[in-house]
Amino acid sequence: MDRGKKPSKLLANKNSKNHMDLQDIIRESALPFLPAKSLRRFAGVCREWKLQISTPFFAHNQSYSFRDVSGFFCQSPSGALSFVSLNQMAYGVPDPSLKFLPEPVDIRCSSNGLLCCQGRTGYRAYYICNPVTQKWKKLPQTTANHGTDPAAVLVFEPSLLNFVAEYKLVVSFASDLDGYEFEIYSSIDGSWRISAEISFGKMKLLPRTGVHVNGVVYWSSSMGRIFSFDLSCERSTIINNIGSSSLGAVNGKLHAACLLGSKLSVSELSNAYTNTMQMNSSAKQWQVKHAVTLNFSVPDLYPRSYDKETVLFLGGDVVVIRHEKKLISYNMKTKEFTEVITEEDIYSRMVPYVNSLVEI
Repeated sequence: MDRGKKPSKLLANKNSKNHMDLQDIIRESALPFLPAKSLRRFAGVCREWKLQISTPFFAHNQSYSFRDVSGFFCQSPSGALSFVSLNQMAYGVPDPSLKFLPEPVDIRCSSNGLLCCQGRTGYRAYYICNPVTQKWKKLPQTTANHGTDPAAVLVFEPSLLNFVAEYKLVVSFASDLDGYEFEIYSSIDGSWRISAEISFGKMKLLPRTGVHVNGVVYWSSSMGRIFSFDLSCERSTIINNIGSSSLGAVNGKLHAACLLGSKLSVSELSNAYTNTMQMNSSAKQWQVKHAVTLNFSVPDLYPRSYDKETVLFLGGDVVVIRHEKKLISYNMKTKEFTEVITEEDIYSRMVPYVNSLVEI
């Protein structure tokens, strides 16, 4: 072989084509599945990637493709805000204090990249924002009094068909008729509406436990049962729980994670209507889907209260546990544990967050 011979133009063109094909594959098939902080860093790789990442279409595609919990917004008893990332290289927001909002706020809930906060002045307006893009919307004044610690659940399911986020904010509040009522804000209508449904009973709904799963909103209650509100028919029901547990969505179904000592179990709600079936029916309401023994034990030091939950988050394939000064993430698919050191104490309010580019 002639070592001095230059590579043929055909070979050079083939290598160039392969390089371009690889770039296209990464740009089209990999980038939309990355979190917002990583994308801000990758925007500096080349001009083409920067232009791609900065387009509204890409932001829309990324908000649909990336759904992993990325960390927690935390609020101390003094009101100070911070963000605890589950991976500091990949996940983060430019201003964890949320000072881009027009007033000091309390964090309430989140859904797929959108964060719901409530102002501390005036009529204590709700704000829906994306902490990555620092864009926000102030909601109009509510009709009902939601109390000082509202049971608010933000419902946002990204869709390929909607370039602007369409969401609902569902708030359950104490009724004058000794029960619970529901007020719903729709981003499509731009207004609040009180549902005709009233749920009667002696249960106390726990405000910060709400989750949305496949068109139904669920809250835990002080009596160890689950309170549900179906958004399609606007009807509420009561479901038996499996003890003190945290609720979440896994594969489109309600799951409950329970941690007793070193035993972590995750159960799926397989039948919400067993309490209406015959006494001798063999149907089970909950089925254990995952069980694991941790290498540490969580003592039951505090009352089972929503503001000191040991299991902070359950969703997708992930369970996040708070233990002393650490957040421990357990992946139910890979069976792997990841630890994150945090200075937040047990009294800090913590709201899960997805690092998304979603447009409001």
